[in-house]
Amino acid sequence: MKANFPSRYLNSKPWRQRLSLFMVGISASGVIAACGTGDTAGDSVELTLVSYAVTQAAYEQIIPQFAEEWKAQHGQDVRIRQSYGGSGSQARAVIDGLEADIVALALALDTQAIQEAGLIEPGWENEAPNNAIVHRSVAAIITRPGNPKNIQDWQDLARDDIQTITANPKTSGGARWNFLVLWGAKTETGQTEAQALDFVQQVFRNVPVLPRNAREATEVFYRQGQGDALINYENEVLLAQQQGQTLPYVVPQTNISIDNPIAVVDATVDRRGTREVAEAFVQFLYTPQAQRAFAQAGFRPVDPTIEAEFSDRFIPISNLFTVEDLGGWDAVQNQFFADGTMFDEIQAQVGR
Repeated sequence: MKANFPSRYLNSKPWRQRLSLFMVGISASGVIAACGTGDTAGDSVELTLVSYAVTQAAYEQIIPQFAEEWKAQHGQDVRIRQSYGGSGSQARAVIDGLEADIVALALALDTQAIQEAGLIEPGWENEAPNNAIVHRSVAAIITRPGNPKNIQDWQDLARDDIQTITANPKTSGGARWNFLVLWGAKTETGQTEAQALDFVQQVFRNVPVLPRNAREATEVFYRQGQGDALINYENEVLLAQQQGQTLPYVVPQTNISIDNPIAVVDATVDRRGTREVAEAFVQFLYTPQAQRAFAQAGFRPVDPTIEAEFSDRFIPISNLFTVEDLGGWDAVQNQFFADGTMFDEIQAQVGR
């Protein structure tokens, strides 16, 4: 039986404040810690971490802790260059030549793209704990102040009086989570795929525009004032709250586990001789102090002890499903997002 947990709403501040925070989280940035050498035999070693934008707040806390521990254990300074941006864009940048020792992206499909380019060896999921998932989140519905349309669950987004803003899953990796949570809201509650298709079509019929990425979707919702609801992620709302902003939101009780992977880029670490320190950094991300930093930045930790420590921050989810429950990323890509498959068919049906 499902437990009934109350939805959470937060008071809203002016849209410029809300938007500015989202822009900090979503916009691309590159942070250079220091110069150094990739040779681990010297007095210093340098790594490059390529990640997606909203992880920056956590990594800025984690990296100095790792550097201190590595220095104490090895007598060597470690400097980590950081690059942040949209997950799909970051994956393409690595494929196109952006040198990365470690990639920490929003979804495994982006990491798989780097694998398919020959830069990461198959089986990377088995090279780190927890199938290489380093933190998680869930999907949330951000509403207008006071939630005037009384949006409580995914089903409400199919109502004729509600317009929903979401990015295009054909161009935004993160938006694929949005699509999948809508699909799973039906298939993972005992309904058929035909019923799921009908529901998702109804929702996308009420999507006025399909921005290319999460940043543009946020601009459409706040700056342009379009839509009654914005599908986003719990971690972004919680990070906004931590930084003094409050956003009205709902976390539906049927939800998807937004699993965020970590991987060493084999081609880079083998060429630069940085495998040992890169793998040590990945392992460090599963320590209590690193997991705590992720939790403080709004991500659900994968360490059960740290998750319990932050239990008052994260709404319990009574029906949480995963991409594996939907068949895994290869099946999901082939069923929904490849050219000529379901999402393209839905777009044709709704007249785009």
